[in-house]
Amino acid sequence: MEIYKDLSNPASQEFEKLLNSQLSKIQIEEGKIIEGKINKITEKFVFLFIEGLKSEPVLDINELKGMGLSEKIKIGETIPVLLEKIEDKHGEVLVSASKAQKIKGWDKLVEAYEKNEPIMGKITSKCKGGCIVEHIDTGSLMFLPGSQISDKPLKDISHLMNEPQKFALIKLDKIRGNACVSRREIISSFKKEDKAKIIEKFKVGDIIKGAEVKGYSSFGCFFNVNGELDVLVHLQEISYSRVNHPDEVFNIGEKHDLKVISVDKEKLQVGCSVKQLSPDPFEHIENYELNKIYKVKVVKLMEFGAFCELEPGLTTLLHSSELSWTKKNLSAKKIFKVGDEIDCVITEIDKEKRRVAISHRLTQENPYETFEKKFPINTIVEGEIVNKNEYSLFIKMENLDIDAFLHCNDLTYLNNGEEELAKYKKGDKIKVMVLEVKSADQKIRVGLKQTQADPFEFFKDKTKNQTITVKVVSTDNKGLIVRPEGCEMDFQIKKSAIAINAADARPNRWTGGEKLDCAIADIDLNKRKVVLSIKLLEEIEKKEALQKYGSEGSGKNLPFSSLSEDLKKKEEDN
Repeated sequence: MEIYKDLSNPASQEFEKLLNSQLSKIQIEEGKIIEGKINKITEKFVFLFIEGLKSEPVLDINELKGMGLSEKIKIGETIPVLLEKIEDKHGEVLVSASKAQKIKGWDKLVEAYEKNEPIMGKITSKCKGGCIVEHIDTGSLMFLPGSQISDKPLKDISHLMNEPQKFALIKLDKIRGNACVSRREIISSFKKEDKAKIIEKFKVGDIIKGAEVKGYSSFGCFFNVNGELDVLVHLQEISYSRVNHPDEVFNIGEKHDLKVISVDKEKLQVGCSVKQLSPDPFEHIENYELNKIYKVKVVKLMEFGAFCELEPGLTTLLHSSELSWTKKNLSAKKIFKVGDEIDCVITEIDKEKRRVAISHRLTQENPYETFEKKFPINTIVEGEIVNKNEYSLFIKMENLDIDAFLHCNDLTYLNNGEEELAKYKKGDKIKVMVLEVKSADQKIRVGLKQTQADPFEFFKDKTKNQTITVKVVSTDNKGLIVRPEGCEMDFQIKKSAIAINAADARPNRWTGGEKLDCAIADIDLNKRKVVLSIKLLEEIEKKEALQKYGSEGSGKNLPFSSLSEDLKKKEEDN
């Protein structure tokens, strides 16, 4: 071995010349698939001998096992590999068995595609829009679109998973390395001749007995006839009543009689109808009356209501909103079962649109009407708080299983409504006044403050510019908070409304508890608005004095002085 390492040795140089001359005779190219002979096997690696290469390429033994080549891992066996690099930066040969398998697999797919031959594969997993199929011979992965799985809708494909079966190659893109296959084409090719013979048996008007529901689509329902033919019942042929989806009427596995209404031998299709097996009930819809109670049969339960049969072939929807007066979002599944006969009122008949609307709650006494009769507007009634939100309370009224609505603005005359709301909790019992009852809208509005005396009654006989006496409650830099004598409400006198002279407009001149006179600057009982002003009172008194004693220019002769002069005199007296 040492002689090969020492290139300065004449013997080594001679050997290198001989080796290079031999390599030149063998065509070794990067990117080609070549056969490698297993020369050595260790616990982790497989060493290959490839004629024409200076060193031994190495493969990971787990790579070969993962490719299903465990039986090939024997000294002397040959394995196809892709020659990626004759010599990398470390002087090693890089080869790949998996890439070689993929390339060979692709060549087989191309050959099958060009010859229009089916290939063997198995569905290994589901993906968006379809499934992944593995080519059994090479392990290549291909895409199976959902529409190409079968010639009929399948809700469950678990029985097809990992089962070796034939597929047709319908698309091949070598540049992108994509392959698309179809199971449907294989099935159709086998069935086409048999299906043509079966369709010959049917003619328009035939009655098919006991066809089984196999699947749904947005446009209709598929039935299987005697295990040999699938037929379609279009959405419009399911019922004389409006049907949004077949699952509203049929369940998978159910059996129904069908009437043949079309036979297409070219397309190998048979069209059928369920509704045409019975007379059109809308021909005598005039026999039914609005707002009258009828017995209906529950035939199907849904999350949004129940489908009920007025008579065979005449099915209508009982929506969940028409189940109860008081219980919102009530599920029909909780109170009914299929086959139940229940009372309903017909609320709408539209012959043109072939629509009949029904209601179950209208057969029951309207608790809102009962409440209104028992508790007319302005009646005071006791209730219990059962819920609250940011702006309102919900109060249960007696034993009628209905809630009244109390907005925070109707809680008090005196304080902020939202602040007042915080004082109340679930379970509290309060007496309220009935303000509004809307039976049609299922709404009752009540108020708490309306049970109390309205402080604004104090101003009922008051007028604008009238003088009243108030007591100072508090002061701040914005003005005075005062309460009129005989009133339970507080009002603000703004700083700008304290005095004519700006120098005198100081709220801190007063302390809490002091009494003073002021004038009503503005009053609107409808808007519950009152504005008080000391300044206005001064202006009124000044105007009256001018009228009595002379012009403004002779102000020194007037029988009153300015507010500042009065305060100065008061200080001197003290």
